[in-house]
Amino acid sequence: MTSEAREIMEKLKEKKAEYEAIASIDSSVNLENIDNRIITEVLGPERYGRQYMPSGSQAQAEVQRLRDQIAQMQVNTVEQIAKVQRKYEELQQQLRAEAAKREATTAAKEAEAAAMAAEQSRKYDDIQLQLQQMMQMFQQSQKPPY
Repeated sequence: MTSEAREIMEKLKEKKAEYEAIASIDSSVNLENIDNRIITEVLGPERYGRQYMPSGSQAQAEVQRLRDQIAQMQVNTVEQIAKVQRKYEELQQQLRAEAAKREATTAAKEAEAAAMAAEQSRKYDDIQLQLQQMMQMFQQSQKPPY
């Protein structure tokens, strides 16, 4: 094997390892027909493209694969939208619950303040009444006896 052939083989192995590493991280990368893509990348379309022409059935298979990939992407998109929608609705419910809790707390505090104000008013009225009674008693005690 010539040094050029060894070099090409090494590049092919490196590219394949690179694609496999990417595919292990990104599930949208499809490893079908990866060898052809790697060879085209390493050798270039001028050198490799002339040697390789996909047959009609291979082209149809590639078109079908791409259609399947698009369909899967659409399904994934719909699933992601549904997931975001569920999360949005969940957050809306949490916000409504928190608002209702705040309203209940505020209403309870207002009721407590109103009760305290009523109690203060009652105490004030009692003190006023006592003061009036004391004034009357004082005035009567100041009158000369007959």
